[in-house]
Amino acid sequence: MKLNYKRTILVGFAFFLISAFWQAYDTIIPLMLTNKFGLDQTWSGVIMSLDNILALFMLPLFGALSDKKDTRFGKRTPFIVIGTVVAIVCFVGLTFADTAQLKKVQEGNKETYWEQNYTVENRDYHNITNKDVAETYTVRDYASKMYLNKSYDQLDDEQKAQVENWYKSDDLNYDTVYVYEKNSDSYRLCKNDDDSLVFADTGESIGSAKTSNAYSALVSEAEAQFAKGVMKANWWILLIFITILLAVLISMATFRSPAVALMPDVTVKPLRSKANAVINLMGTAGGLLVLVLGMLFGTGKVKNQLMNYTYFVLAVSGIMLVALVIFVFTVKEKRWNAEMLEAQAQLDEEQPQPEETAQDSKLSKDKLKSLILILASVALWFTGYNAITSKYSVYALNVLNKDYNTTLMIAQGAAIIAYVPVGLIASKIGRKKTILAGIVMLAGAFFGAIFVSASSPNVLLWILFALAGIGWATINVNSFPMVVELSKGANIGKYTGYYYTASMAAQVITPILSGALMDGFGTMRILFPYSVIFVAGSFVTMLFVKHGDSKPVAPKDKLEMLAGGDD
Repeated sequence: MKLNYKRTILVGFAFFLISAFWQAYDTIIPLMLTNKFGLDQTWSGVIMSLDNILALFMLPLFGALSDKKDTRFGKRTPFIVIGTVVAIVCFVGLTFADTAQLKKVQEGNKETYWEQNYTVENRDYHNITNKDVAETYTVRDYASKMYLNKSYDQLDDEQKAQVENWYKSDDLNYDTVYVYEKNSDSYRLCKNDDDSLVFADTGESIGSAKTSNAYSALVSEAEAQFAKGVMKANWWILLIFITILLAVLISMATFRSPAVALMPDVTVKPLRSKANAVINLMGTAGGLLVLVLGMLFGTGKVKNQLMNYTYFVLAVSGIMLVALVIFVFTVKEKRWNAEMLEAQAQLDEEQPQPEETAQDSKLSKDKLKSLILILASVALWFTGYNAITSKYSVYALNVLNKDYNTTLMIAQGAAIIAYVPVGLIASKIGRKKTILAGIVMLAGAFFGAIFVSASSPNVLLWILFALAGIGWATINVNSFPMVVELSKGANIGKYTGYYYTASMAAQVITPILSGALMDGFGTMRILFPYSVIFVAGSFVTMLFVKHGDSKPVAPKDKLEMLAGGDD
């Protein structure tokens, strides 16, 4: 019996377009909310969690509705077609609300921020005063301290003009950073020269000195405050934005479960693991393609923090539409489902399975404890991991001054490469030990990222995110099977629900919690320590798991190594 790869790939186009959408959504929506509307990280996190809140009840609902629906096109296809078309229309419509806000925000400029004396919070950049307490400065004072190590009022007229001209000129650009030197208690500006940071006045390399992005501190901060003022004065634009955003999310939620359910609808049970691997690869391909688009459109560049996303969204929507057209004209759901049912019935006759009783499906006390610990682990590592995925685009631009697209591509590429060896390792040492190793890699990568700054070489971040990708693949490919291992054939669906409830609940909470902590501490640099704590916590809970750890048999077809959970 062989898997029909062509059919599976064609079915996988539904998951391809879903993943393409979410990759775009997770990277540009946080930037819209913080840069265009001036929302703080807490409220941005609340809005970013809406999709997961909706998913908690909409995914089971529309999965059940598609089970009962039967049309001449099949059970799942109508949901996929209608949901995708509505989502595309709404997604493009969302950019019009974003553009309306952008036009008002663009009325502000460096001169506006300077003259209105916006206050810059000085927690993330407390090295300016070498104090550990939070302080605030006007833009004038902050620029003066960075440029001449004095407050604005302490400057003479010539120095004031010098600082103001520097602030308003192109010398303060998207790549400008500063170094605080404790020995001399002075602040030196730096600039990029052939992708390496040098002191602006001498041209010499700054070496490994810790830097902070001057543009983010002086302009982006004031820009965000101006955007917040614009939002308050034009609150109806944000209301329209959120309304359309909800329509987008509801549309996507209506067909995710039907899309996932389509694969088992057309694939006999023994081949579903291999088919799921193909589906996962199709989803990854969709996400990677959007990251490539992001690089082409420059969505991850610091200078494009206030870019118009309309053309990027149109390109992503075009990819989704092409995938949908391929799906509609090639997938014959009703015929393929009938053929699967006939083949499955024949298999069941040849290999009858014993009936299971309610007593058979009841877990012992020890196994129940292991299940709870596994689900706790799932919740913890998703809390840590999703904080990064939902906030990293903003963090990369405002803190690291680096393009997030390249970093995320490397992480996904490393994960794909790791799937097969991870599966082989698990077949030798067991899933639990393999997962624990993955947790160590993921926590180690996030811990290393704590110390990455704007002056750090790009290759360091690439290595850390490659390690994170491998660690996540190691966890993801083995955790879902451990949960299912504790179930019986009759209640696999229920245990699958447990797994996705734990992961989805974490993804509801973590954008809000991580955002609140960023606002509370006054710095985005809390992001990676936050993630390390939760990922490390999952190591502790996983350590006490005693069941669900049978060594998987290494499949003859290594493609099956990719058939982990869909998250």
